[in-house]
Amino acid sequence: STLDPVIREGSPEGPWNVNLPGGGTTDDTRWKYLFAGYLDQYQQVPSSLNARDFADYITDLYLAEKQDVGTDESFEPDQLETEMRHMTWLQEWALVAKPYVEDDLDGYSYALNKFYGGEMACAGMLYAPMVGLYYPADPVKAYTESYRLGIFDLGYARDITGLTAAYLSKAMQPGIAVGDLGKVTELTDPNGYFKSRLVGRIAHRIYQDARRIAFTARKTASETTGLPDPPADYPYDAHYLEAVEVAYNMLDTKLQDIPFHAGEIHLINLTAIEFGGGDFSKTLEFVVNYGRDNDTVAAVTGAILGAYLGFDAIPAELKEQALKTNRDALNIDLQELAQRIVDKGYQGP
Repeated sequence: STLDPVIREGSPEGPWNVNLPGGGTTDDTRWKYLFAGYLDQYQQVPSSLNARDFADYITDLYLAEKQDVGTDESFEPDQLETEMRHMTWLQEWALVAKPYVEDDLDGYSYALNKFYGGEMACAGMLYAPMVGLYYPADPVKAYTESYRLGIFDLGYARDITGLTAAYLSKAMQPGIAVGDLGKVTELTDPNGYFKSRLVGRIAHRIYQDARRIAFTARKTASETTGLPDPPADYPYDAHYLEAVEVAYNMLDTKLQDIPFHAGEIHLINLTAIEFGGGDFSKTLEFVVNYGRDNDTVAAVTGAILGAYLGFDAIPAELKEQALKTNRDALNIDLQELAQRIVDKGYQGP
């Protein structure tokens, strides 16, 4: 596995710099970093998170970024464009957070239903893995606290936010099998989504689809004969390549109108974990090469599987390059972030 350069323009939700080296990151990493900053306000991990405090923190950050834009006096546009990206990244979120803090029910409802055009975006999934880190080996607690902060989610996307935290929390329980991660979908439902009349739990049906895709892809590939040789630089055999292609074709039938739809990301994440069987490189390759909103899926899947396997099990060439690029090019020190999480520790009930 190697990390390719990020050859693209800077954007608010994408990479903030142009043409980053391999290991560059997007808003998915920044949201996890932001969440750690939010919890740094407390002396210890709160026994219960407060959604109003979180919304207030986001609003204050947006206003600070907005002020930076207003005070820029440089003639060259580069600095102003950078500051504009920083501000615009939080703009949609602040428009929802502000009326929530102010107890403006209509204002919050209207803003939420216009959030990124009213799409059922993967909002809470961007920071939910961090909630699981702070409440390890306790999926119900992680779900409950992540769901509490899911004020930017529409519909069952909020259930997926809770589950995303629960998966990572479960991943930090010693001695479990990789298949136990997805089973959290069946075992963790503190808000009773399974009881929903007529509909039931949509997130669980997605989990069933993920298992079906992974199983069918492997079975079909194992039974197929006369496969052509894979490309010369392909690191796996023809049957593995066939399994990947079958899985991708099945995923294609489930695509949503917008790639950052929470349900689609949930499906690709769970399919990759089931398909990869605990192999970090294969699982992340599956996600990244499939495409769609692959920075978000990779950030979620990588966080869950990384927590499950541990830092030492992640291929050195991947983690070293990612750490260096984030530190040197983006001023995000992920090792320092990890140390802050360890220092704060789990202090809940």
